Amino acid sequence: MRSDGQGWTQETLTVAGRRLFYRRSLGVDGGVPIVHVHGFGISGSYLMPTARRMAAHSLNVVPDLPGYGRSERRDRTLGIPALSDALLATIDALGFDKVVLVGNSMGCPIGLEVAHLAPERVHRLVLVSPAGGLHNQPLARALGQLAVDAARESPRMVPVAVPDYVRFGPLNALRLFRQLTEFPSLERLLHTPVPALAVVGSRDPLMPSPRRVREVGRMAPEHVTVVLIRGAAHAVNFSHPGELAHVISSWLDGREIVDDPDQPGQASVLQIRN
Repeated sequence: MRSDGQGWTQETLTVAGRRLFYRRSLGVDGGVPIVHVHGFGISGSYLMPTARRMAAHSLNVVPDLPGYGRSERRDRTLGIPALSDALLATIDALGFDKVVLVGNSMGCPIGLEVAHLAPERVHRLVLVSPAGGLHNQPLARALGQLAVDAARESPRMVPVAVPDYVRFGPLNALRLFRQLTEFPSLERLLHTPVPALAVVGSRDPLMPSPRRVREVGRMAPEHVTVVLIRGAAHAVNFSHPGELAHVISSWLDGREIVDDPDQPGQASVLQIRN
């Protein structure tokens, strides 16, 4: 265990016989632990701006999934089902009975799969930029959307993300990105067995248009809430951490979700369920 001097430790544990790296917040007892789940080809480091703000709410954990970041390398790239199994095994290894999952991009399908596999283990599910489905097909279209998004993200994310993508490798990233585009995120969200919050950015080219997002909000069951953050692209956890943490905290605490005027971006609630 090693402290970063900012209220977090960096630790490792063994999952399926391999070393897994994770970051853990300090100083808050009680409450349901929050586990942040990163996207494809990248480690959990870019999730830290939001995780740090959520650390005042309860214990937060940000793992690098097997084969990513500072976790042990794999002989082969794990697909979404295998990563979901690995995340559930990680929750077991951490000793958590029940967690809040906060996923971004590919972390959303992974969280959805865990919620469907073991709903009794997921207290709440937060899906930030849940990519996948018809809007991201065919693959060439999705790659174009990804290129547009790269130009819309904060330049500050470049030194955080690029080393991770280089380490992961372009071929691995391409294979996994194809699987992500084929994942029916919308259908899985509309049938999620646990209370869920979907947060999308208005400038995210990998998401459907705001009009379509509103349609999804109207289609969603009573335990699903949809929120739009205007001005955000795909990596909302990095670019708009204050607004995102405010939205998540409000939802978890049962408070009305309104825009935080002190944070960049504007939250627009498309659907609020009790």
